[in-house]
Amino acid sequence: MFSADNSLLLVIDVQGKLADLVRDSTHLIQHIQVLTQTANYLEIPIIYTEQVPEKIGPTVPSIAQNLENVEPITKRMFSCCGEQRFLQELNEYDRNEIIVTGIEAHVCVYQTVYDLLNQSFNVKVVRDAVSSRKDHDYQTALQQMEILGAKLTTTEMMICELIKGADHARFKDVMKFLKQ
Repeated sequence: MFSADNSLLLVIDVQGKLADLVRDSTHLIQHIQVLTQTANYLEIPIIYTEQVPEKIGPTVPSIAQNLENVEPITKRMFSCCGEQRFLQELNEYDRNEIIVTGIEAHVCVYQTVYDLLNQSFNVKVVRDAVSSRKDHDYQTALQQMEILGAKLTTTEMMICELIKGADHARFKDVMKFLKQ
């Protein structure tokens, strides 16, 4: 199980019009909002990326508002690991457990997960917080990431795993996020 002390939340390319075009975009954005709010409450570091933002646009405002103290990492490669600044930040946090969210599941998310696993990180992909425009791309990406060794989870499962139980100091605050 992942712990808040050893986890990092990665939000990949939830930007501009593309965020509106993916399947279940409203739910995707809501789940990422809950995860970013939870990470802030639990003091879990967050890294977020933007793929060619001058063309695709910035991170959607409802997610960006939870990332005010974090600077986005601009990238051109599909895998976040293709960006030196990403690798530097990842190493600075010294966290072994990476919680992955974002779009698109079959391109940037998949390639990032592949590279993270090859660097011996433990990776959990939050299946209701990743998406693609086409369902078959989404489903295939989840299957491939699981075959590679990533664990699949959901937003609520991940949050409950991080807080461990009702005795956690932030339990009530975090549960409010899940009820939104």
